[in-house]
Amino acid sequence: MLKLSRKVRYGVRAMYEIAKGYPDTPVTIKVISERQDVSVPFLEQILGRLRKVGIIKSVKGPGGGYLLNDSPEKITIASILMSLEGPVAITSCLSPEVGCVKIETCVMHLLWKALGNQIEAFLNTITLNDLLTKSLLNDFLLLAEGGAARTEKEPERTALV
Repeated sequence: MLKLSRKVRYGVRAMYEIAKGYPDTPVTIKVISERQDVSVPFLEQILGRLRKVGIIKSVKGPGGGYLLNDSPEKITIASILMSLEGPVAITSCLSPEVGCVKIETCVMHLLWKALGNQIEAFLNTITLNDLLTKSLLNDFLLLAEGGAARTEKEPERTALV
């Protein structure tokens, strides 16, 4: 079974909470922890990494917390995933640290690489704003049921609540 890491899953959930405060309402780690049922120590690791790569910033002092460094429309799910885990490598042979030892003879190498590229491409089309507005909810429902979603975002969508 192909699974995303907890770090990525929780990182996207944390970013969703931080995006709710955009542009100027910092969200505390305690609020994120309570809303998303994620431990504070694990969130500290995740948010520390996202801060280090520049996706979020921290605000110190009373009323402090975390803010997005860019608008929710510009932050893709792929950018969060890649900031936390690096490029999509669905098998260890595609991992830059491990590499493929049978690249010349492996019939599956290009298949797995192409699948990883498709996953990244799909996640590059989804932004935090899409999650906030629930604008792609119907597309997600279709895809989850094995159907086909729209191939491009339409400029005017009705947000589902």
